[in-house]
Amino acid sequence: MKEHVKTRSVEETNSDVNVSEGAEGKTVIYAVGVMGALIGLWGLACIVGGIIHSGGPLAFVGNWFKAVTGM
Repeated sequence: MKEHVKTRSVEETNSDVNVSEGAEGKTVIYAVGVMGALIGLWGLACIVGGIIHSGGPLAFVGNWFKAVTGM
């Protein structure tokens, strides 16, 4: 009777990889932050323009509800 024995070999590799951590990541974080700030400022400018065009904050809210409900 023959026995089948399974063997597993593990190959270890040592490799040194120099990765510049931080520089690219920080650039992406700053770019996303700047784009978020620009979008926020654009939204604020649109709201202020809408309030001015409507004739005040209460008229703006009323016009907004009219636009959303279709009345």
